[in-house]
Amino acid sequence: MLVSFQGETMKGIKCVCGKTAEYDPHLKFNNYDIDGWVCKSCSEIYYNPEKAERILQLNKLKKANYELTLTQVKSNLIVRIPKDVSDALDLHKGEQVTLRLGSENEIIMQPVKD
Repeated sequence: MLVSFQGETMKGIKCVCGKTAEYDPHLKFNNYDIDGWVCKSCSEIYYNPEKAERILQLNKLKKANYELTLTQVKSNLIVRIPKDVSDALDLHKGEQVTLRLGSENEIIMQPVKD
């Protein structure tokens, strides 16, 4: 269940059962760490909606295949990252990425995040 929590505190939110769900910074959602709220009375879980939406978007993108065209600037080949991927990974112009070779014919690129 994804719900908007505008104005709610990190301490607790009202659960559908009428009790208070308490904040828990260590929940799992689709094998990702996420924060949210858990009702100790009925065990209902409310995930942080912004983070849950990002996780759902990442899972959707993991299933996608992109055929990208390489361009060239001087002696360097350039690959353009699709906007939906850069948005999901919060990539911006000028940021650093790490590139390495995986198995045969595999290129692995990862954002460098602090």
